[in-house]
Amino acid sequence: RAALDRAAVLLRIKRDVNRLDNVWGVGGGQRPVKHLVKEMNMLLREYLLSGEVSEAEHCLRELEVPHFHHELVYEAVVMVLEGSREGPVAMMVTLLKVLWETGLVTLDQMNRGFQRVYDELGDISLDVPLAHSLLERLVELCFDRGIITKALRDACPAR
Repeated sequence: RAALDRAAVLLRIKRDVNRLDNVWGVGGGQRPVKHLVKEMNMLLREYLLSGEVSEAEHCLRELEVPHFHHELVYEAVVMVLEGSREGPVAMMVTLLKVLWETGLVTLDQMNRGFQRVYDELGDISLDVPLAHSLLERLVELCFDRGIITKALRDACPAR
């Protein structure tokens, strides 16, 4: 009875995923997609501020969603395209390189993340007119560093 009363109280609390995660121990794959996307965006923003690759790697592991790492790749590339400075480009390439080398982001996840950007480039370029040229530069950098394959580089849409 005490457990049911406690559960009723917890469920009446505003549905904050983090609060319920701490109480019930919900794993990564059971979290809502919107929450995971928000977490990945926050992880990337914190990385751009701190520059700590190991911390970003640790946070990604803690999310426990290896099947969803393509979203991190997608968000990282879009963040670079929407940024206006040179620093985030080099930092994101470094992060992707480390995540690739450690095996946290697999070939399939890397391909899916970039392919999603390729597919949505028309919409992205409405907000960022230079998106095509920025993406081409980013793809070349990633290819030169061994992060993406030649096939993925060649699939990059050109203007």
